[in-house]
Amino acid sequence: MRLQNLGYAITAHRAQGSTVDTAHAIVHSPEMTRESLYVAMTRGRESNRAYIATDQHHLEEHQHRDDLQMTARSILYGILQHVGAEQSAHETTTAEQDMWGSLAQLAAEYDTIAQEAQLDRWVTLLEHGGLTPEAIDDLVETESFGILTTDLRRLEADGHDINDLLPRITLAGSIDGVEDLGSLLRYRIQKVAATYQPSARRVSLIAGLVPRATGITDPAMQQALQEREQLMQQRLDALTTTAIERPEPWMRTLDGMDPEARLTAVRAVAAYRDRWGITSTSPLGPVPNDDAQRVDYERARGLLTNHQPDPQDVASGAQQRRSGRTL
Repeated sequence: MRLQNLGYAITAHRAQGSTVDTAHAIVHSPEMTRESLYVAMTRGRESNRAYIATDQHHLEEHQHRDDLQMTARSILYGILQHVGAEQSAHETTTAEQDMWGSLAQLAAEYDTIAQEAQLDRWVTLLEHGGLTPEAIDDLVETESFGILTTDLRRLEADGHDINDLLPRITLAGSIDGVEDLGSLLRYRIQKVAATYQPSARRVSLIAGLVPRATGITDPAMQQALQEREQLMQQRLDALTTTAIERPEPWMRTLDGMDPEARLTAVRAVAAYRDRWGITSTSPLGPVPNDDAQRVDYERARGLLTNHQPDPQDVASGAQQRRSGRTL
């Protein structure tokens, strides 16, 4: 009979420096730091296993996360975003600069400026749709109005005639008693946009993601938008260069593409990852629930799918490399 040594549960902190045959880590909260997870998952010589507790009954009140769906994936994602190690002054400065120069930040600034710069245009179109000045004022003050205007710019970039579409969907049905008019108009627009095929793309997307605001007459607003557009293009160029010079695991999925298609795919994926904070080893990460992100996800996914090489061609190329023959 094989002798067994009893083991006892200890914290990841106490486990530092210890080595065992097999380690079993209980992970129960996204508040755990990624450094602690690393310690817990590297104690076993032969195997390391993690058990993710997705219920919240065992958590203290301050550990509950109402903003996060408690799944194994979301808990692990939260842990990987939670850095516990204290950063040096240089690392802190670099991280701050990276955050404020990211596509996520620049796109948010661009959308905010564009919303204000195009306000008169949207108000005029809503008036043509029969909305009263009071209803328009209430709509402009809601959080959903900013999302609505971004959707309008995106649809216009895709080729839809917003000057015709917005008044038409405003007149499409009664709005009496509607609490969130912005969300209702977004719903109607999305239904119409999904039904009717747009014409050829009219407006290009900045960095492949952000719909360009058009018809801006205010010089100061126009300059502010142009500055952020330039910064976004520079950011994407830098991300592309970094991805090519220091490839990350997600780049492996692009192997086999011809150089031009690969460069296009690298730019699209790098932009999407920076815009939405994707850190997974897969190019685009999980399918998003957010509507705006989902649009960018589908566009990038479609580009990757269209440019993926034929599996038979990849296998044939690999066989040729092994045999040392070329065509």
